[in-house]
Amino acid sequence: MVGPSNYKCDIAIVGGGLAGGLAALALAAKRPDLDIRLVEPGPIGGNHIWSFFDSDIAKKDRWLVAPLVRHHWPHYDVRFPSHERRLRMGYKSITGEALADAVMAALPTGHVIVDKAKHVAPDHLLLSRGGRLSAKHVIDARGGGKFAGLDCGWQKFVGQALTVKGGHGVEQPVVMDATVEQLDGYRFVYLLPFDAETLFVEDTYYSDDADLDVGFVRERIAAYAAAQGWDVAATTREESGVLPVVIAGDFDRLWPASDRTARIGVRAGTFHATTGYSLPDAVRTASSLPGLVDRADLPAILRDRAAAAWRRQRFYRMLGAMAFRAADPGERYRIFERFYRLSPGLIARFYAGRSTTADKLRILSGRPPVPIGRAISALWKRDWR
Repeated sequence: MVGPSNYKCDIAIVGGGLAGGLAALALAAKRPDLDIRLVEPGPIGGNHIWSFFDSDIAKKDRWLVAPLVRHHWPHYDVRFPSHERRLRMGYKSITGEALADAVMAALPTGHVIVDKAKHVAPDHLLLSRGGRLSAKHVIDARGGGKFAGLDCGWQKFVGQALTVKGGHGVEQPVVMDATVEQLDGYRFVYLLPFDAETLFVEDTYYSDDADLDVGFVRERIAAYAAAQGWDVAATTREESGVLPVVIAGDFDRLWPASDRTARIGVRAGTFHATTGYSLPDAVRTASSLPGLVDRADLPAILRDRAAAAWRRQRFYRMLGAMAFRAADPGERYRIFERFYRLSPGLIARFYAGRSTTADKLRILSGRPPVPIGRAISALWKRDWR
């Protein structure tokens, strides 16, 4: 519902994706005294599935995502040409529909404004259909835009939920099946068994460019399903996306100090540089907002936190540089194959973005699974820092 032509509120959140939706839920739960408005032109959450490891989310923050979880498994598998492994690590999935239902239930009628913001400022925004929404704080959660100042590779994917007649036989998630043909960079298939006959199949690849041919990837999914002997009766959902894998970048260009509008999510640069995933950071930020929104300097606080997170991601940008600058596209899978021979604790901390110094040394120790000369060259470049 579009609000009045001129309206005031306490907090206006622009963007109803993962970061914006979680922020709205956290504020509605912990700060019911505030008037919260969420501006989003499309469905809240979109047509997305977000998955995460149990270790990605701190115990104190799990209250925020627990009601959204629609699927949970105690293990997951990985498959590579020379290595297969099952890891005992809890894995969960939430859906855009679950996020939308929760936000609509948490916010009063009319507080979700179905419109696009054509201008966003620290204390107001202008709506495409006309009208101005003023707020004590505007929080920009609209996504990454053009990623100014970043040197990126790209993780591209198309995922489909398939109904397999007679059952698919997959018992737990397969986070990476890299036994498939390596095309346009590191390619793997990702599997989520929702029930005995419903399987989410995602074809993912780490590529040098951001172009995604959805039709071509659909054909690859169909070929993969046929190779498994699955009798696909229907496709019940589809999603696609392109995530940045950051090799190098300048945070001050991504979020200039002159921009005093509060940001969260990918727009703030708070995502894992190697995987492109933003859910752990989105949860941490959303959980902290109820205690920060009374501060007049909220934009500066969020920018300082994002800048500190950016500095902590330096190691992961270096790994991206190795993958994209040192490895031939068809050989990139060897990096991940070697990584998945390491300890479960190290792997968990890596995905959570909390690798220790010992973890980093272990990841880099031994002969790299890429040409040594190229690895040294990639590691000594300073622009990934």
